Amino acid sequence: MHTTMTTSPTSQYPISILIDELKHEDPQLRLNSIRRLNHIAQALGSERTRGELIPFLSESSMDDEDDILLALAQQLGDFQKYIGGIEHSNVLLEPLEQLSRVEESQVRDAATKSIAKIFANIHSEAKVKQWGVSLIQRLAEEKEWLTARASACALFAPIYPLLSDESEKRKLRQLYAALSRDETPLVRRSAATNFNDFAKKVDAEHVKSDLVPLFIDMGKDDQDSVRLLTIENCVALAQVLDSRDAQTHVLPAVKVCSQDKSWRVRYMVADHFQHICEALGSDLTRRELIQSFIKLCQDTEVEVRTAAAFHVTDVARLIPKEQIIADIIPCVKVLVNDKSEHVRASLAKVIMGLAPLLSKENTIDNLLPFFLKLLKDVNSDVRLNIISELESVNKVIGVDMLAQSLLPAIVELGKDKNWRVRYAIIQKIPLLASQLGQKFFDEKLSDLYMTWLTDSACAIREAATENLRKLTETFGSEWAKNTLLPKILSMSSFPNYLYRMTTLFSVSALCEVVSPQIINDVILDEVLKMVNDRVPNVRFNVAKTLQTMIPHLDSGIVSEKIRPSLEQLKQDSDPDVKAFAIEALSHT
Repeated sequence: MHTTMTTSPTSQYPISILIDELKHEDPQLRLNSIRRLNHIAQALGSERTRGELIPFLSESSMDDEDDILLALAQQLGDFQKYIGGIEHSNVLLEPLEQLSRVEESQVRDAATKSIAKIFANIHSEAKVKQWGVSLIQRLAEEKEWLTARASACALFAPIYPLLSDESEKRKLRQLYAALSRDETPLVRRSAATNFNDFAKKVDAEHVKSDLVPLFIDMGKDDQDSVRLLTIENCVALAQVLDSRDAQTHVLPAVKVCSQDKSWRVRYMVADHFQHICEALGSDLTRRELIQSFIKLCQDTEVEVRTAAAFHVTDVARLIPKEQIIADIIPCVKVLVNDKSEHVRASLAKVIMGLAPLLSKENTIDNLLPFFLKLLKDVNSDVRLNIISELESVNKVIGVDMLAQSLLPAIVELGKDKNWRVRYAIIQKIPLLASQLGQKFFDEKLSDLYMTWLTDSACAIREAATENLRKLTETFGSEWAKNTLLPKILSMSSFPNYLYRMTTLFSVSALCEVVSPQIINDVILDEVLKMVNDRVPNVRFNVAKTLQTMIPHLDSGIVSEKIRPSLEQLKQDSDPDVKAFAIEALSHT
């Protein structure tokens, strides 16, 4: 019998609209109304919500659009307070069970999450048996809808720990075992996906007796989409089992998967290798797992080598320094010369992290040549990645060795044709400057830095301008006065207006860190000369620059020099120039 809903005469008009929209032909209006179900339920009251709203939704909404079903599944998980409390939770389980059977996986996932949320609030084991175990059993034993069986797999972990009756727990373990051996790959994948969470809720004795055999079968499944899921399960299982059982059951699975015929399975091993090693312990890592990692670094598939390269440093942290040199460094040597730019780029992100794990001498002897090679790589992403981690190696090899060995390559990268590489180098300049010292900067990096201020890429000019402040904070105002400002102010007469604007941006940044005397004696007059620039963009930036100077100068200088110039700009024919001049004048 079809359930209908009516609104009482006392119902609020907006609620009436929301109820009508639940039945509307326009799916967007139905979706909007579903998202406001809580308002409808509050207006109807708990009794009518249980007796009318939920049955109506169960009957009328299950064939609706996926977006609407998804919203409904998400809403119902928080609906216990609208139906009169936890004791009426079974009212919500009926529509959620229906939603757990639909084809769209997002809807099913939302439905099972809402079911789990409902049972988290139920503290009566009798109700858990009556509603939860029976719900799992109905879904798990559904013959027609494989989606129901797939959804059942997600409910074992939240419901199992709520039971103390061993017979009921045994029933759930048996149902899960049947699902993990289901004839349909979709169901077996779902069982494998949820193995991790379920294993954490089962006591160690039954993990060993009931779940380990299922884990072994999953690792031998004929579908690689199932086998690859066993990698994450290796970690969960190793954490639950004692070290001897982990070595007996988990270690062989890792070794087999690392040589699986499917590259996707091998990729998963490489991607999770650090967590596998941590779960199995340092002893097994040193004795057994490193050889598997070496093979992954030499895999025939680029994707596998890329994942392995990215975790080189993570794995190296788990073994002694001697073994790093003996086993990891040879792998790195091969990866540095890999034909794939993706592998080299992945390695470049992490290779600097090996330096702190080795002594200064070992870093210089074993790693420095690799750093230099990657800094000169033909691929810009590789160069970019290696630059981003310069701090790690600098702490190990020291400033002198950095300057002697890596700095020439860094300077060359500062001229790289890829602006992102130049940008990355600029970001490292304040750090290098503070460690190398003023003299070294003036001799080796100063000229390069000035070329960045006139770079063709706006992002480079902006980054270089911003870092002027940091450099001045490091080397002091007098250094800026004698070294930086003459070069910067000379650009104020360049034919290209972009360079003249760079002058203004630069002095604006420097005004924050140099002394008021330097602003007045060196900078101010040069900026005032630009008031009559032919380009409006330059003129309104003059106004902005003068505004930044005002707080740093005496009121007499402001009145005598800055205010007249701003008054002139206030009369400018360009509206933007006028606006910025008026804004600056308000600060005088």
